[in-house]
Amino acid sequence: MKRGLLFLFFIGWANYSFSQNNPQEENKNISVLALLCESFDSCDLEWAGANVKTRIGDIITIQIEQKSLTQLNNIASIKYWQKANKVKPNLEKAITDIRADSVQQGIDLPNGFAGEDVIIGITDWGFDYTHPMFYDTALKQTRILAAWDQYKKSGPAPSGYDYGTEFEGESQLLAAGSDTSNVYNYGTHGSHVAGIAGGSGGGTKYRGIAYKANFLFATFLVNEAAFIDAVAWMQQKAKSYNKRLVVNMSWGLYNLGTMDGNSLLSRALDEFSAQGVVFIASGGNNGGVDFHIKKEFKKDTLNTKVNFYNYNANANMYGQCITMWGEKGKTFSSYFGVYDASRTMLSKSPIFTTNDPIKSHSGYVVSGIDTVFYKLVLDDNHPLNERNYLRMKIKNTNTDLSIGLHSFADSGLVHYWNVVELTNDVGNWGLPFTKLLPTWTTGDDKYGVGEPACTKSVITVAAHSSESIAPNGTLVGGRITNFSSQGPTLDERVKPDVSAPGSQVISSISSFADGSYPPTTTTDFNGRTYTFSPFSGTSMSSPATAGVAALVLNANPYLTSAQVKEIIMITAREDKRTGSVKDTGSFTWGYGKVSAWSAIKLALETETVKPNEDNFVYPNPTSKFLFYNNRDKTNWKGTVYSSDGRLVLTGKLNTQSGLPIGSLRPGLYFVEIDGLRFKFIVK
Repeated sequence: MKRGLLFLFFIGWANYSFSQNNPQEENKNISVLALLCESFDSCDLEWAGANVKTRIGDIITIQIEQKSLTQLNNIASIKYWQKANKVKPNLEKAITDIRADSVQQGIDLPNGFAGEDVIIGITDWGFDYTHPMFYDTALKQTRILAAWDQYKKSGPAPSGYDYGTEFEGESQLLAAGSDTSNVYNYGTHGSHVAGIAGGSGGGTKYRGIAYKANFLFATFLVNEAAFIDAVAWMQQKAKSYNKRLVVNMSWGLYNLGTMDGNSLLSRALDEFSAQGVVFIASGGNNGGVDFHIKKEFKKDTLNTKVNFYNYNANANMYGQCITMWGEKGKTFSSYFGVYDASRTMLSKSPIFTTNDPIKSHSGYVVSGIDTVFYKLVLDDNHPLNERNYLRMKIKNTNTDLSIGLHSFADSGLVHYWNVVELTNDVGNWGLPFTKLLPTWTTGDDKYGVGEPACTKSVITVAAHSSESIAPNGTLVGGRITNFSSQGPTLDERVKPDVSAPGSQVISSISSFADGSYPPTTTTDFNGRTYTFSPFSGTSMSSPATAGVAALVLNANPYLTSAQVKEIIMITAREDKRTGSVKDTGSFTWGYGKVSAWSAIKLALETETVKPNEDNFVYPNPTSKFLFYNNRDKTNWKGTVYSSDGRLVLTGKLNTQSGLPIGSLRPGLYFVEIDGLRFKFIVK
């Protein structure tokens, strides 16, 4: 679910050259970027007929006639200028950025990999079952194995379920055409996401990452149970086809779950992962939004203004949802005040304390002729994590009134999030906490990873812009996007785990969609026209990573889901945009940018347990101890070598006592036991 605008800045070489002007082009307006000196004055450009459009720091954008370009060389307050390069980050460039092109071509690999014998499950909304993107590259046969539209009531439902409609096989899928109108009407998000993960290109150059993988599509009802059902259905299908399963989740919410990996949803995902399902999740699009506050109470009060989304911008707008998580055994209290334009409190809600025996409340506050409604739930010992907890939903439709949140406690740490609340339960973007009065507290954009991205076993993905080479040879892009959510999680774990391209990624648009999307290109197939357009968001970086996970399993189908995650994290690359990423990871980049080629190399080198195999080391990956599975229970001597052959550790191990490996840095290692050699990963 994408949000926000994309801003691109391209800086080239200091020397600018151009050919002789075409007389027919002399009066054409040209877009220019310029680097300014501190002494710059916009009046310096007036005599050249230049028009400044935007200034950001010491960079400006200019519109100027072609014939006047040379006059910019005479302006002393401009350090450097260049014509704006027409660079378009897209799926083609995302494949290069993620290093998947080398994998698909099999460069320095035993062969190319494109996701064969792997199923990518897309849990989303807005699928076009007829789109050529989901056919093989010869456009002869669909690669969609089945789809479950949980909104469609006609049936038949999948075996074991009593709701929705299942379509299996090409004839049923083509007859259905698309999923039915749902909470997102006839959307296209799922089609775009699926195209990034594994689209064949549909006769265009916009090919996905794992373009030979099969698909399972699930249009799920907007609740956790329905999603878990969808995953279970996908898992059953994957087993029936004897293929590995990667599930993409380009969605997320802050108003469900515990946001610390302890929710029921997270626990379900962890269990599915233990059974071999690999999950990829978008990290969220609340980067740069000051929607979070972290407050350590010392017998004081937090005061902050709750900003509201525009009620006219969404017909499903209820108001704002303020989620508050405290510590175990540390109660806190909250209420809200209604303020007029002069910042005078007109009225206030009751004070609610987390140890209140009544666990849910609803009501309203009257201020003159206006009414502000609220709903809330609270607990001083949440059953999933034992934390104090309060969630308050506020409806205020009068823009002349402000809502101030007031919270106090004797001690303890409390986190607050301000997220849009919609009547259809799918609001997922934040609004800032700001100051109504000078002493009040403003928010930050930290702790921005919600559910299900906070789940421990899930590969959570941030978004950066694709790298590309501009016509003048300059490397552009590669920076973290302004919308990519920042970590850590509520329980202070590093999230996101990695980053992938998520800015202006071009992919497939559903031909059944209600909306209109400016086409980058179109293609005709079976008498129907299909569109390709760019979207931005971590919704796009997640399926790019899901495609890489499918390539990894294509290369080594016996990897555990934990191994797939560790391989993708360990092989993530650093560059001048990421800077040096600590061994413990970054709250912005995770462990770096996804690198498909390096991940495939490590996957091919990683020791895995094949069915009915007796001798193996476990867990793999591991962080504390390494055990040896063998029918003989005696102690075995293990000799551990680094990937470059250095002896780093020796000790005894068996199925009962493990070899301590906590002193080893993350990476690939070899252990020799009784003449056998095994590979394992330290995470």
